[in-house]
Amino acid sequence: MSTSLNALLEHAHLWRGEECARNVSALPSGFATLDACLPGAGWPKAALTELFLSAEGIGEFSLLMPACARLTHAGRWVIFIAPPYIPYAPALADAGLDLSRLLLVKADSTQDRLWALEQSLKSKHCGAAIAWPRQIDTRSLRRLQLACEQSEASGFLFMPEAAAINASTAALRLKLVATDTGGLEVRILKRRGGVLDRPVRINPREPR
Repeated sequence: MSTSLNALLEHAHLWRGEECARNVSALPSGFATLDACLPGAGWPKAALTELFLSAEGIGEFSLLMPACARLTHAGRWVIFIAPPYIPYAPALADAGLDLSRLLLVKADSTQDRLWALEQSLKSKHCGAAIAWPRQIDTRSLRRLQLACEQSEASGFLFMPEAAAINASTAALRLKLVATDTGGLEVRILKRRGGVLDRPVRINPREPR
């Protein structure tokens, strides 16, 4: 590295993307290997996270359960917006969630689901809201991001893999692929502070 570049890097007024990433507010995911690769060491607060699925039922829901459990025991609400399958309450309780702090919102149309998601994220009592949109436009993403910022809630969107080609204002974008051993390969498509070339392998079904 040249002397001039070294001098620049040591300048007090230089802004580094990685420094910004370390200072973000985050909620621990419950998976140390994943947290080590996420800005702030966890799921971003006051922001959206998009999770793109290679297939449904690969353990994607379990990936969020430790964080959701932490939120419910802190007195925050976790809200499911029109999930494709009715969550199994005994399994959620086994994952450590306080069921008295869970809400399940039923909505038939895409418009109603987005409205319910936005209103949930705006609430100061909401810790996390989770939705399963097939697709979502840029304007709606911006509205959802602003809602997260108002309440410091975390928004999670489970989406089909094909939607990853679209531009997004989400702070974190992950692609989830099932492994041969029953775990998940997490590929970080976008995060604050720079890209990550290597995938992260975890088993969301193993106890933390």
